[in-house]
Amino acid sequence: MQDLHESLLTLKLGGAMIIPLSVLAVMAFAIMLEKAMLYWRYARLSKELLDLVETYGFAWESLEEKTENLNSNNYFRRFFNVIINNRNRPAWWTESRAADEAQVIETALSRRLWVLETIVTAAPLLGLMGTIAGMMHAFQLIGSNGLVNPTGVTGGVAQALIATAVGLFIALISLFGFNYFSRLQAQTMDEMERLGTRLIDHIRVDQGE
Repeated sequence: MQDLHESLLTLKLGGAMIIPLSVLAVMAFAIMLEKAMLYWRYARLSKELLDLVETYGFAWESLEEKTENLNSNNYFRRFFNVIINNRNRPAWWTESRAADEAQVIETALSRRLWVLETIVTAAPLLGLMGTIAGMMHAFQLIGSNGLVNPTGVTGGVAQALIATAVGLFIALISLFGFNYFSRLQAQTMDEMERLGTRLIDHIRVDQGE
């Protein structure tokens, strides 16, 4: 509790820029938490279903049954259902519909990632503004007669350092989050494309192409 109290006091020394930096920190945390829950709940594929698609010679009825066991909002279920529901159409038609659905899914996965990317840039800049404000405050206390208030100068320097440190910390966390979820998005879409190719190949075999 004492450590928490001291941390809050330290943040207060950071000046007015701590407020927008705190807002950015909350936004970054909320977005990363949302993304983590999204991938955990809606972008996972059971090993049983994965193994079935990899066999090539599966029965469509088995695929439908196992796909129905996924969460109704699962992205792989949505993607597979487009192919399953159009499997009696020409393969090129089914492939086109699957590509459209994959594009919609990719857009959903990338939603709000731009905010994280913006925070990566904005947080250090806000920290720099806090640094400038702190240093200006410190210099104002140095008059023509020399140092007027040594304690005030120290406080201004502290404000500058704290704002910079907080801004850089938020930017680093956001950068790691942005890169991680961008990579996870790419892996998910690559897996979806690979499995979609398996299903389209199955359709072509069924149609004797």
